[in-house]
Amino acid sequence: MAKVDFKHTPYGDLALISMNGCDDIASKVDYYLKQWRDASEEETYIVKPHCPRFGTGEAKAVLKHTARGLDAYILCDCFNYSVEYKMYGKTVPMSPDDHFQDLKRVIAALGGKTRRITVIMPMLYEGRQHRRTARESMDCAMALQELVSIGVKNIITFDAHDPRVNNAIPLDGFDNVQATYQMIKALLKSVPDIKLDREHTMIVSPDEGGMGRCIYYSSVLGLELGMFYKRRNYSIIVNGKNPIEAHEFLGADIKGKDLILVDDMISSGESMLDISAKLKERGANRIFVFSTFGLFVDGLEKFDEYYEKGLIDKVFTTNLIYQTPELLSREWYCSVNMSKYIALLIETLNYDNSISKLLDPVDRIQKIVNEYKSK
Repeated sequence: MAKVDFKHTPYGDLALISMNGCDDIASKVDYYLKQWRDASEEETYIVKPHCPRFGTGEAKAVLKHTARGLDAYILCDCFNYSVEYKMYGKTVPMSPDDHFQDLKRVIAALGGKTRRITVIMPMLYEGRQHRRTARESMDCAMALQELVSIGVKNIITFDAHDPRVNNAIPLDGFDNVQATYQMIKALLKSVPDIKLDREHTMIVSPDEGGMGRCIYYSSVLGLELGMFYKRRNYSIIVNGKNPIEAHEFLGADIKGKDLILVDDMISSGESMLDISAKLKERGANRIFVFSTFGLFVDGLEKFDEYYEKGLIDKVFTTNLIYQTPELLSREWYCSVNMSKYIALLIETLNYDNSISKLLDPVDRIQKIVNEYKSK
């Protein structure tokens, strides 16, 4: 990591507010912050809010820490379904809506006494409901406007499904961070024999919507780029979306090449696995999947099956959202740790320094790739 030249005094006393389900990543971020600031093991920057619930499922937020003068960074994983609560005697998993409501409750509990509130929401709440295609709600835009209306100054998210959603809050801070550097670093560490050149490796986008992030990978690594086009049936809706009828590939010959499939998220994984099978039919060598968020909403059995058949080799997703113990135990899975990056963003922002170089890691990527090739 490049050293940061801290030119200012802190904007306010640093507080890392860890919402329900963020304990693991918050503790890792806290570890780096304490290292850089020479804090003792007993000290912590974490402020843990309490969100007790009534028997009906209604909740409130309670902070047992002063809020006055804090530069508060609220870490919120809206997709951690491992957090549960009781409602009418039944155990209920927290939905993204529940997490978002708790986030607003904590902001309300701060009572306007903080100097600044920054929300770090790695996977953007309702990020896939970002534009109107029929008479329907625009949930992501409304959520962003709601947050800034109750006092949030900055929102940091990772690999937004469509970063243009920041147009909903043009006068407020919105940073869309990529995990490109960490993904490439994890690949080089876990696949030591990969050759990052145009003859042996290629970047593939699973659809036209993901071409932007794939072009970035292609340009910084100097690799060929291919794309799959999803032909959907727009006349019907199945499980809330138009079903895919076929995938058509556009690009150079992939025979004998290692392929890196890049997307922002794995939901069910059906589309990604289907594409992997089609690439294998075309003569692809190894297939590595890069996805910032691994949701795996339909379980892991299909991925196990495709791995055993040799249709996928490695799946890389980050620890920015909840990962089940079952997922972490899989041989085909590699977790990409983003804790240090989040800590560096918080450290830089707390001193009111620019994060531009952190958002564009081209120099760091080229450095690790050149070091790798020289070895």
